[in-house]
Amino acid sequence: MTPAALADLVRSSAVQVLTARGLDHSVLPDPVTIERPRNPEHGDYATNLALQVAKKVGLAPRELAEALAAELTAAEGIASAEVAGPGFLNLRLAADAQGELVRRVLSAGRDYGRGDALAGTRINLEFVSANPTGPIHLGGTRWAAVGDALGRLLAAQGAEITREYYINDAGAQIDRFARSLIAAALGEPAPEDGYAGSYINDIAAEVLRKEPSALTKPEDERHAIFRQAGVSLMLEEIKRTLHEFGTDFDVFFSEASLHESGSVAEVVERLKEAGSLYFADDAWWLRSTDHGDDKDRVVLKSDGTPAYIAADIAYLRDKFERGFDLCIYMLGADHHGYIPRLKAAAAGLGHDPGAVEVLIGQLVNLVSGGKPVRMSKRAGNVVTLEDLVEAVGVDAARYELCRYSVDSILDIDLDLLRKHTNENPVFYVQYAHARLASLQRNAAELGLRTQADADLGLLTHPREGDLIRTIGEFPTVLRKAAELREPHRVARYLESLASAYHKFYDVARVLPQGDEEATPLTHARLALCEAARQVLANGLSLLGVSAPERM
Repeated sequence: MTPAALADLVRSSAVQVLTARGLDHSVLPDPVTIERPRNPEHGDYATNLALQVAKKVGLAPRELAEALAAELTAAEGIASAEVAGPGFLNLRLAADAQGELVRRVLSAGRDYGRGDALAGTRINLEFVSANPTGPIHLGGTRWAAVGDALGRLLAAQGAEITREYYINDAGAQIDRFARSLIAAALGEPAPEDGYAGSYINDIAAEVLRKEPSALTKPEDERHAIFRQAGVSLMLEEIKRTLHEFGTDFDVFFSEASLHESGSVAEVVERLKEAGSLYFADDAWWLRSTDHGDDKDRVVLKSDGTPAYIAADIAYLRDKFERGFDLCIYMLGADHHGYIPRLKAAAAGLGHDPGAVEVLIGQLVNLVSGGKPVRMSKRAGNVVTLEDLVEAVGVDAARYELCRYSVDSILDIDLDLLRKHTNENPVFYVQYAHARLASLQRNAAELGLRTQADADLGLLTHPREGDLIRTIGEFPTVLRKAAELREPHRVARYLESLASAYHKFYDVARVLPQGDEEATPLTHARLALCEAARQVLANGLSLLGVSAPERM
């Protein structure tokens, strides 16, 4: 019995209790909250349902809890239901009902944990979107890991996900990039407001290899060559780096295309006609204060040129025109102001502001030997995605970046992530999976295989029950992580599952030794171990982290 199934049983039992007393059962929450008690001695699960609804139906909480306990005690799969305190209800499952969860995992395999909460929802998920003027820095790297994991989580709840990268290939920063490349090609220092680092020299050399006569062209033509070729080469490098990191995109959308197609000018005129902009001080303004902004924002400047937000509005309109129900933006720590601006843009376009979500990610720092790591071998003044991967590998980098809420500043301890010990969280989880895979190999050498019809009612040891109940939490963890846009919940869950498995393995021998024969308990425990391995693999996959079979 899964926690969700137990919640349904508790609710249906409460309906029976209230109906028998002629009381209104519409006050019952759906779903009913089911939790695991902090103290295992209190039971397998607990609910405060009686405390929630008793007053609404005119009963004392304990009176309702006792009636509900009597109803549940008679239900199939419930070993006991006991009232505690002012009206809490502690529940214990029958061993065979609890063991059925193992069978469900074995049957579902890689699909265990998935749900349909977002079925039919089309989501545009935009993340990373680093300017094509240099390698991806640590802030973008955090989004590459977390954004990809979030996309996997949303898809696991049935959503149709489009992963999108917005290429900021218009504006002053691209001109500075082009000037920096030209300076490098000429052997001159980088402009004061330009970009430095060995990657600039590499790209400049590649532009000259493709366009040997570029430096002999008139200034405007030369600038255009380095601008176009440089952005193209940098974007290719970004795509390669992300792919090697396990992050791929469905769409790369060019900001410049919005200007070239006339979309920016068109959306400004449309907003004027709709009355979504107002004219003041010789400029056209968006009423972003209506959505929490500290001031309204200029969309069309007094000289008639569009402000940067105009392209953002045109881009959002393009997303809605492509049929997305929800547009999620994952932006850096300095982009808090974009939340009300984008919601105001959605409203101005005639859409629900709630169809726009903005997640803000905080800064990432690297620490080694107790000291901050500040310089990159290639980029010079910033630490990049490639620097982090070179230091600890893709798996450790992705897991550590996904392990914390994105609204907190993250200090990554490189020395810890290099350790092959249980102090290293990713090693701890991966080792649990490798240990379980090794167990299956050893079982196969003894001629044993996981049996779907094993007698799972034999799994009565407290550590077995704890492991089963932890496995049972997985679907709820995934649903909540997707709902709250918090992949770190999956990482923390995997660590608790690995802990539950290690504690189980320390007290419960699985395979026969010497001349011993396999028993029904052997097969039940082997099934439990395979279920635990499957859930670890499923969870790691959702984080984009490998589940090694040997370590």
